[in-house]
Amino acid sequence: MSNLERHPVELLCPPEGPAGPVVQVLSPREVPLGGPRAMNVRRTLPQRGRTTIGAWCFADHYGPDDVQVTAGMIVPPHPHTGLQTVSWLFEGEIEHRDSAGSHAKVRPGAVNLMTAGRGISHSEVSTPETTRLHGVQLWVALPEASRHVAPFFEHADTSPVAMGDAAVRVFVGSLAGSGAPEASVTVFSPLLGAQLELPPFGTVELELDPAFEHGVLVDSGPVEISATDAPSGELAEDTVSTTAAWSELAFLEAGRRRIRLSAEAEPVRVILLGGVPFGEELVMWWNFIGRDHDEIVEFRRQWQADVIGRDNPDGRFGTVAGYDGSPLPAPELPTVRLKPRP
Repeated sequence: MSNLERHPVELLCPPEGPAGPVVQVLSPREVPLGGPRAMNVRRTLPQRGRTTIGAWCFADHYGPDDVQVTAGMIVPPHPHTGLQTVSWLFEGEIEHRDSAGSHAKVRPGAVNLMTAGRGISHSEVSTPETTRLHGVQLWVALPEASRHVAPFFEHADTSPVAMGDAAVRVFVGSLAGSGAPEASVTVFSPLLGAQLELPPFGTVELELDPAFEHGVLVDSGPVEISATDAPSGELAEDTVSTTAAWSELAFLEAGRRRIRLSAEAEPVRVILLGGVPFGEELVMWWNFIGRDHDEIVEFRRQWQADVIGRDNPDGRFGTVAGYDGSPLPAPELPTVRLKPRP
């Protein structure tokens, strides 16, 4: 996979100096997704200097793509361990199949959440009816106590809620003080995932859980972001502000209690992510999350032997029924030991 850094990380410090919370703007890198017929995605998480936002450990942003030109999304069966995948679309439709027996489609306004736990495999293919494909693919790292659970799949619809000038859809967890319904999918650590849309020159101010780190992933913009740790109604001398543009991810450290998002002359759509800082070390390689090098080596060995070699189709990763094609073989491991990401 390509792993090209396009822009440096921008750090914006509050007036009191570098000891206080910061806003960190992460620029995307282009990555091909899913083998020889890969579509390109823009990845902002993980990268050098920022591995997680809460338990969110992976963020891909793609489209809008003309499927007649790009061939859409064709990701053959591939494995996962120790994580949850969260699929969210702005346009198009994707068909999901997995080795737990799930078969579902994800459309705009609905969320697909797959818990890999001890191991699962799945495929993702844009449907023949899709003409434009546009969305985000997110991963959540499972904490030690939950990372070996049996795999399962959930699908849930969401409803928009008006907040200020914004239309808000919460698809994971809950948004503090918003009045939006809590998402009905299962998570194993405190998390937030929401889509916010603003009209031109619109503004929304949101209450945040100060125990959470937060990230603002920009789908359309630019958007002006201002954050403070002052309670609502109090003087906010500590406010930090920045502007984030298309596909950039703005990171806010824990401690912030309010955030204001403002559109300029163009409409804005962002994905707001949040969670309690993830206190465990992770080893992330290919589609696996583990805790040390040897664990990743064993996951790869089992995938290659059981699924690619067909030694044990009923093993850890199972079989994806109904997919017309071969599963993805794992790439070669690096020649050095994999180290945990703090």
